[in-house]
Amino acid sequence: MDRPDWAPAGIDISVPSVSRIYDYYLGGSHNFEVDRQTARRAMEFLPGLPKIMQANRAFMRRAVRHAVAEGVTQFLDIGSGIPTFGNVHEVAQAATDRARVVYVDHDPVAVAHSRAVLAGDERAGIVAADLRKPQDILDSPEVSALLDLDRPVALMLVAVLHFLEDSDDPYTAVATLRDALAPGSLLILTHASYEGIPVSQDVASGTVEVYRDSRNPLVMRTHEEVLRFFDGFTLLEPGLVPMPRWRPETPETQEDPYGFSGYGGVGRTA
Repeated sequence: MDRPDWAPAGIDISVPSVSRIYDYYLGGSHNFEVDRQTARRAMEFLPGLPKIMQANRAFMRRAVRHAVAEGVTQFLDIGSGIPTFGNVHEVAQAATDRARVVYVDHDPVAVAHSRAVLAGDERAGIVAADLRKPQDILDSPEVSALLDLDRPVALMLVAVLHFLEDSDDPYTAVATLRDALAPGSLLILTHASYEGIPVSQDVASGTVEVYRDSRNPLVMRTHEEVLRFFDGFTLLEPGLVPMPRWRPETPETQEDPYGFSGYGGVGRTA
């Protein structure tokens, strides 16, 4: 198996990664054959997976612009993946020259590529860390250097929490991060769910099995279970909804049916 020149040393390129699979869905080039094979197997059950990822990205961009409009100019994006066009720092910095962004990921390819993309940008940085250990993120030099936690921060958990199993205690991880944020901070979140997918749960569960077989468990949670992540936050209108329905900029009729899979929402701390 040929190792691409851009692949950091020490990475096992025979093991798929969710961030590189996501990159493939979005048409990126920083993925290996094992990632592409896993993605294609998952798409046998849910051919609209790229549409779901595009809906995620569109929601993220709307939410970032909303945060800036609300005066929140600091962003902590956990599970940020591999930077593609229209990423958080580009959207935020286009909206305000006061934007500061810290990305967090545990995939070495995502971290290495982020460092290359952000080279020379003093308003953005990348932390190699895991959402399962939130205190490591909060204590990182990059967060200390770029973010003032005494001022509101937009905590971004976009398409990441569904890769944490209940045994990882994701609710406590989110609560730990929430408690470190200043009043007026935002939680920007999306999460996969069987609800809204335009195929039966039996069919969709085939994709879940593909991820599990690839050592990347995908946890589909109900609306009620996703809502629990917003404990301690006040949900902004229109609440926790299918992603295209969160403050849309285009008519719903233009959206692919797969885009309504799962949920997105934004909450604010008191």
